[in-house]
Amino acid sequence: MSGWIEEVRFDARGLVPVIAQDSATGTILMLAWANREALEEAVRTRRGVYFSRSRGKLWRKGEESGNIQELDQVMLDCDGDAVVYRVRQKGGIACHTGHASCFYRTLSPDCRWRENSPVLRSPGEMYGHHGEGASKNETEGRK
Repeated sequence: MSGWIEEVRFDARGLVPVIAQDSATGTILMLAWANREALEEAVRTRRGVYFSRSRGKLWRKGEESGNIQELDQVMLDCDGDAVVYRVRQKGGIACHTGHASCFYRTLSPDCRWRENSPVLRSPGEMYGHHGEGASKNETEGRK
């Protein structure tokens, strides 16, 4: 079972980008990073597991918010340097800002960012602070 991980090309920091995609709708939910340990745990537990660069440790999606990701499929791109987790997002919220997806802003024709989806639950309700792995500046910068 461990041979599959040898085909993943981690960067100089030992990380690989991971895109989380909703299995049912195809919606891109988020982009995060994983190290070898995170990928192995994700496959073993069938849950979304990442490596938090800001905290320097494994991040088990939903461990604070309850919005876990049940892993349906792991995909590797042709170069081996990008991964897709196809997931069932529990609670309907993938983003620490309370949006369904981290990609909740669209560039309008007048070159302004516009929100394309509502906040489903405030970060304060989910965490009692600013969110999973988000600094105060990151969270405030997205308002």
